[in-house]
Amino acid sequence: MHKVSVNLGKRAYNIIIGGGIFYQLGAYLKKIDIGTDAFIISNAFLKNKYGAKLSQVLSGNGFNCYFKLVADSEKSKSIQTASAVIKELAKFDQKRKVFIIAFWGGVVGDLAGFVASVYKRGINYIQVPTTLLAQVDSAIGGKTAVDLDLGKNLVGTFYQPRLVFSEVNFLKSLDITQVRCGMAEVIKYAVINDPKLFNFLENKYQEVIQRNPAALEIIINACSRIKAGIVTQDEKETSGLRSILNFGHTIGHAIEAAGGYKGYNHGQAVSLGMIVAVDLSKKLGLIAAKSAARIKNLIKLYGLPVKIKGVAVAKIIRAHYHDKKFSGKENKFVLIEGIGKPRIVRNIKLDLIKEAVRGVI
Repeated sequence: MHKVSVNLGKRAYNIIIGGGIFYQLGAYLKKIDIGTDAFIISNAFLKNKYGAKLSQVLSGNGFNCYFKLVADSEKSKSIQTASAVIKELAKFDQKRKVFIIAFWGGVVGDLAGFVASVYKRGINYIQVPTTLLAQVDSAIGGKTAVDLDLGKNLVGTFYQPRLVFSEVNFLKSLDITQVRCGMAEVIKYAVINDPKLFNFLENKYQEVIQRNPAALEIIINACSRIKAGIVTQDEKETSGLRSILNFGHTIGHAIEAAGGYKGYNHGQAVSLGMIVAVDLSKKLGLIAAKSAARIKNLIKLYGLPVKIKGVAVAKIIRAHYHDKKFSGKENKFVLIEGIGKPRIVRNIKLDLIKEAVRGVI
């Protein structure tokens, strides 16, 4: 078992990582005095597979449980879904000490965190991520959001969970597409912060892709520590440090939005966004061709896309204007000078961005 601390004063919390630790969840919740009534936001698949076990773990420690199921889709991250969840939460919350459990991946994590942050001006919630992407990235750091048709994560808050509980054994139920989706974020962390992790991903491909528990624990622990350290220093992206976590996301989010959240999942879109960012870095003379090739080859090694198909360049460019990092007319991209050396570059010429996107078509 690993414990990673997110040191944010009164908002501090721990990330617990391990295999076979699920039975300890109730005991951890009792320690942090979170409430007595769990409003669990999840999907039908997880409730059927793990719902009885989760209920047993919680009820055995004196907690009441209520499941609210949402569709297994990015479409669940909407104002409409959030409104429906809040109404059901309000009906459940009568003479109770309610808290929320996000029990799924990034979609439910973002949605549940957003609901927790606005209901009664803020109630307790925890993240119990069940996907690789959520365990290494989205469950950590307190970014909550829902999408609009114009762009991804345009309505949201910074609101920290009380606990992140990453049970590695949940990842056994993932299909290969979901594993690869999570690996996009792992590769991101390696590129922006950790050359040793990058080498590990190159050398231990078979163990990782076959979901070897020991390899996955190494990856989840490494990424959790990187993100916890960055969030501790720049919780709300005021200093600019946390912005480096958006490597690949500016164009990645634009690809998702331009495709109507149907063509590519988040990890696939971020992979394409990283390819574009690396190409922009090359065009600006920031990164050597050898390092750029290693990054692209690692993305390809894990079965992630390196070419954009079925999404028009014009739509991607139009969607990228809604990126939250824009300041007036000035864009901001996270580029790369080398593995482990991110660099924030502002006001890149539009023609250069279009050229980089076309290069991935």
